[in-house]
Amino acid sequence: MEEQNKNSESAKPNLWQLVVSVLGAAFGVQSSKAQQRDFQQKSPAAYIVAGIVFGILFVLTIAFIVSMVLSSAGA
Repeated sequence: MEEQNKNSESAKPNLWQLVVSVLGAAFGVQSSKAQQRDFQQKSPAAYIVAGIVFGILFVLTIAFIVSMVLSSAGA
């Protein structure tokens, strides 16, 4: 049973786990269990790519909101 848990912990994270980990990192809130799972991964590539995608989407969302506020303020 314990060996099965170790194998499941070292497996690649699924999409939901990846999204939750990136959002947790963005807001600075993450459980210690999730943090341990993330740091046990052999390759950080998935987290790096997900972080870059999140960063781009965040900046584009903020830029869109600012442009909408500025365009409505001038009307």
